[in-house]
Amino acid sequence: MLRPDPVDERLRQAMRRVLLAMLPGVLAMVWFYGWGVALNLLLSALAALAVEALALRLRRRPLKPGLSDGSALVSAALLAMALPAYCPWWLTVTAAACALLFGKHLWGGLGSNPFNPAMLGYALVLVAFPQHLSQWPAPHDMDFLEGLRQIAGIAQAPDGWAGATALDSLRINTSLTVDELFASNAAFGRWGGRGVEWVNLAFLAGGLFLLQQRVFSWHAPVGMLASLFTLSLLCWNGSGSDSHGSPLFHLLTGATMLGAFFIVTEPVSGAKAPLARLLFGAGVGALVYLIRTWGGYPDGVAFAVLLMNLGVPALDRLAEARQRRALT
Repeated sequence: MLRPDPVDERLRQAMRRVLLAMLPGVLAMVWFYGWGVALNLLLSALAALAVEALALRLRRRPLKPGLSDGSALVSAALLAMALPAYCPWWLTVTAAACALLFGKHLWGGLGSNPFNPAMLGYALVLVAFPQHLSQWPAPHDMDFLEGLRQIAGIAQAPDGWAGATALDSLRINTSLTVDELFASNAAFGRWGGRGVEWVNLAFLAGGLFLLQQRVFSWHAPVGMLASLFTLSLLCWNGSGSDSHGSPLFHLLTGATMLGAFFIVTEPVSGAKAPLARLLFGAGVGALVYLIRTWGGYPDGVAFAVLLMNLGVPALDRLAEARQRRALT
């Protein structure tokens, strides 16, 4: 009887912990945005597994190890959390197919991808179909069947059902103070985006669980959050109409905590040495702030991660050189 590969078993355990840690954030999103989140998650998972099986078959690789390691499901879950609830079914399928094909198997499969697969899939559909990803639904209650019809494209969204996010509203604001925005704009909650602030706290709880389980080290998450906090603090000018938002606003809005604990910690496309991971996370945080404040996209986490993926070899070489100098 063959014994299971200990490396593969550690990978499966890590992927299971990641999926478990995402559960609080998923439940928070379902609570605020309705069953469309769960439908997106199911559709993304089925599409990712189908594309994974097809790619493995075309590459003449065994199906069972590839389908059971959990990596495809983690990419699918990240995509489902990044896409707007109730987006068209074909958009979710397209994003999952791009993530698995162009972000993973094109480079040789698991362990060889230079880019984060989920973020590559998301970025491709964002560039190709920006109108479908520009507006998130406001927190609301939508019937399960109504949400299913919305995803299938056989029902029209109610008037006022979706609008600009808190990040978009703040970026295009020219006249209202931040206090007035929080008081008058339904996209804003108590500290950040309405509903999104609690989703971020839920993903923070899951990320702390992963840190406690030592699934990854603290370097990349701390680097990203510290960089985002520092830049937003330095550029924050209070409640004026030209304010770019407080540090707390940026930490609890958009995909900050999802990015810090579930995206920048991806082991294959991320940096390897501790110092390199810290710099990688800091670079992501800085780029996220720049894109949110002066860019034309709704959040910036995906593009920030993909841009820093390009710099991983240089960061690893820098960390190695510094370690050699320390030893001499």
